[in-house]
Amino acid sequence: MSGHSKWATTKRAKAVTDSKRSALFTKLANMITVAVRTGGGGDPEMNFKLRLAVDKARSASMPKENIERSIKRGLGEGGGASIEEETYEGLLPLKSASAGVAFIIETLSDNKNRTVSGLRTIFTKHGGRLINSGSVNYLFDQMGSIFVLKSSNQLAKDELELIIIDSGAEDYEEVEDGYFVYTKMVDLQNIKTTLEQAGLIIESAEIIFRAKMPVELSDEDQEKVEKLMDALDENGDVHEVFFNA
Repeated sequence: MSGHSKWATTKRAKAVTDSKRSALFTKLANMITVAVRTGGGGDPEMNFKLRLAVDKARSASMPKENIERSIKRGLGEGGGASIEEETYEGLLPLKSASAGVAFIIETLSDNKNRTVSGLRTIFTKHGGRLINSGSVNYLFDQMGSIFVLKSSNQLAKDELELIIIDSGAEDYEEVEDGYFVYTKMVDLQNIKTTLEQAGLIIESAEIIFRAKMPVELSDEDQEKVEKLMDALDENGDVHEVFFNA
């Protein structure tokens, strides 16, 4: 199983019980604000990037007024510091992975210096390091990812998987309560619509970095990766993290 799908599953489970919703809502608000500014305006029907961000916020039970306030901020209303979207790369040397584990970290921040300093501290503390942009991104494919719940219309496994295959998806992975459906980036919107029209329940849809050849880790090294992921996940500037293990 790829690093993306395993960690995405863990984050979904944590989101249900996480008491620190204010931190989560702050990240979601920043994501909406940036989507408005970079995706083409404040109408989710005309701005697919914004629609994905709003859907993600709603799935986390973010209040409607918070969503509307974030959209207005993206339109330049209400003031506040400008939020910028940046991508960083990191490497964690491990015994069971000769080349180490590669990370791609997407951030949303109003202070780049704080973000870089925070990421560097986290990687150093866990035995890794930040590396130059472009050093490891060739190890990943940028794709669309749609999470489909197995409870969709109570369909049998074979029926549900046939709908996914017929949708034109590139690939899919089964997990305990659903499927990660992978698409070309340009096909994400159409395939999401196709699956919804077929009656499937979509929990999330987003653009991800999926490892081309995930590396296998020992139990000890897996624990090290998980501790680093937890630290990154708790950083308020970090939006998404992908890794190839």
